[in-house]
Formats: sequence, C-alpha cells, structure tokens
Amino acid sequence: MTDFLINICKNKKTSDTDNRLALGKMSGIVGIFCNSILFLLKIIAGLLFGSVSITADAVNNLSDASSSIISLFGFKLAARPADEEHPYGHGRYEYLSGLMVALIIMVIGAELLRSSILKILNPTDVDFSWLSVGILSFSILLKLWMMIFNNKVGRIINSKTLFAAAADSRNDVITTGAVLIAALLSRFTSLELDGFMGLAVALFILYSGFGLVRDTLDPMLGKAPEEELVNSIREKILSYPNVLGTHDLMVHDYGPGRQFASVHVEMSAEDDPLTSHEIIDDIERDFLENDNLHMIVHYDPISTKDSLVTELREWISEQIQHLDSRLSIHDLRIVKGKNHTNVIFDCVVPHDIDIGEKEIKQFVRNVVTEKYPSCRTVVTIDRSYAAIPHEKTVQISDNRY
Repeated sequence: MTDFLINICKNKKTSDTDNRLALGKMSGIVGIFCNSILFLLKIIAGLLFGSVSITADAVNNLSDASSSIISLFGFKLAARPADEEHPYGHGRYEYLSGLMVALIIMVIGAELLRSSILKILNPTDVDFSWLSVGILSFSILLKLWMMIFNNKVGRIINSKTLFAAAADSRNDVITTGAVLIAALLSRFTSLELDGFMGLAVALFILYSGFGLVRDTLDPMLGKAPEEELVNSIREKILSYPNVLGTHDLMVHDYGPGRQFASVHVEMSAEDDPLTSHEIIDDIERDFLENDNLHMIVHYDPISTKDSLVTELREWISEQIQHLDSRLSIHDLRIVKGKNHTNVIFDCVVPHDIDIGEKEIKQFVRNVVTEKYPSCRTVVTIDRSYAAIPHEKTVQISDNRY
C-alpha cells in the first residue's frame, strides 16, 4: 500500500519540487483520513464504556488529524517560489508546521495528564467490552502502518515534518497498547488501571512532544550542520586538483532542499590565479548541480615556496594542540620588517572551550618567541561554525597538505 501511494504521486516528468509537494500533500491527506476514522471509533467506545484512557486516546487522534491539516498547509506554503522579499524561498514554513504539530502534541499531553489525575483521585468503574479491544487493536495496526509510511516518505523527501508524524504514530502505538493492556487487566483481574495508564500515556506524550519541539526548532535557530554533511563537503573539495586545505565552512538552512554554504579553500599562491579560479568555479558548479547546495568558495592563496612559512604553519599547529586538541590555525603568512617578522594567522576556537582568548594569544606568543626570537605573532580568534578539520601543512607530490 505504501509503495502504491508513493508511485501514484511521483511523476518522472515533473520537477523534484513538484514531486516533493505531491508526496507531502498525500501524506497529509492520509493522516487526516486515518486519524479521523480512529477518533470516531474511539470516542464512541470511550463514551459508551466510561473509559478516560480510551477517550483521551481518541482526543489524541483528533489532534493528529489537526496536525495533518497543518502539515498539509505547511508543505503547500513551503513550495512557494522565492520572491523579492524572500529571496531564499519559503522552505522554513515546513519547519514551522512541524513545530506547530509538536506544540499540539504537548497541549494534548497536558490535558490528558489533567484528566488522568482526576480519574485517579475520583475512580469510576470502566465497562469492559470486546468491541473496545477490537477498536484498540485495529488502531495499533493502522498506526504501525502510518509510522512506516511517514518514515518512508520522509526519507524520500527529507522532511522533518513527516519524521515528526512518524514519531507521533510510534507514540500512538505505545499509548494505545498501554490502554489496551489496562482494559484487559481490568477484565481478568481486580486491578483498575484506567487512570494510571492514562497518566503514563500523558507523560510519554509530553516527553515526546518536548523532543519534537527541540528537533523542529534546531534548524530554525541555526543548528550546526551534521558531521556527515561536513565530512562529505570536505572530502569533495579536497578531491580537486591543487586544493591544499579547507576551512571556515558555514552552512545555512532555509528549508529542505534550500541550503546555502560558504567555505575557504587554500591553494598555492604560486599557481596561475586563472587556473585556481577555474577550479573554484568547478567546485561551486559541482555542489549546485549534484548536491543542490549553493556553495560560495573563497580563495586563500598559500605560500608553498617559502620554507619559513611552511615550517611555522606546521610547528604552530602542533604546539597549540598541547593547549587544546581542537584548536587549529589557517591563513598563516609572514611580513618581514627591519627589526622583526610578523607571523599573522587565524586560530579556530570551538565555542565550548574554557580557555580565554587572551590566554590563547599569550600562549602562542610565548612559544613562538621562545623558538623564533625575531618573530612576533598577530593572532585573530576565529570561531568554529562546523567541525571541518584543517589539513596540516606537509607538502607532498600531489599538492595536498
């Protein structure tokens, strides 16, 4: 059924953006239809047999249907093309819709928590019914399918909204399973767990909702790119001829499929600048055509013929590792004067380091002047926006560091 629905929506003759919108809309319609059916079945069973946990589970399905409506509009708004006021497009609407889904989940969890506590404080008998057992069992099976469905479509179109929907369906399987267990225990034992099971379900929903809020907020707040993405960008750049190293990677996320990045690429200052510029153009074009990543490359010319520059770059890189293994340097150059030589470079410092900038600069100044008395350091502290390693300056035959 999952593959059948996906194949209906996908059209090889249309663009990836159109296919993404079609799959997103179809997922929203499936969610509205399935959750509406479950809500009607459970609300009838909960009211007929006096079960707060089944009624709460029904309301949870109603919230899921509302979430699907929000997701449906989110996909439609996110697909709007860029305009003068929004040159990067409207892709973040999808993140906003995912956040609204997460907030609805938390509101439902809070209401379920309240009603469950009231049921515990004022317990009432729950009438057992095999009809309720059948409805709950059907709900578990349907939610399992919805979890698989949303996960698969979410992977195809890389949608955090659908991943959130899949996680919600997984939670529903757990919560409905708990309600089913409570109903069966009340039938075959003297235990009345309806209120307590509702309480457990509510706490689980709140915990899950908090995680979903965090996950959907991260890309809007500028979360650092994933390590896998950082490594793939680095490896691709280093695969080009004459590239010696790379640093200062920044990735900006404006919605699924709308990523922009900038990076500094080090190349030999002795090479023909026109040749280096052509390689940089090839790198930018490669990322746009094959990774759908708008990449801006800044050219950093590095002296490879001056033995002092090469020696200082490698030696200082090793020395600052003694202060903190995460520190690195780049853009090292020297300016020779009458009385001393200025050694100028940037030092990349992670955000969570507990060493002050003055301490780092003083450490570098001391170790450099101790070995090279005629040298004075001019250090610029550079914050790391992505964990992209800086290559050491060891010149070898293929022009790599």
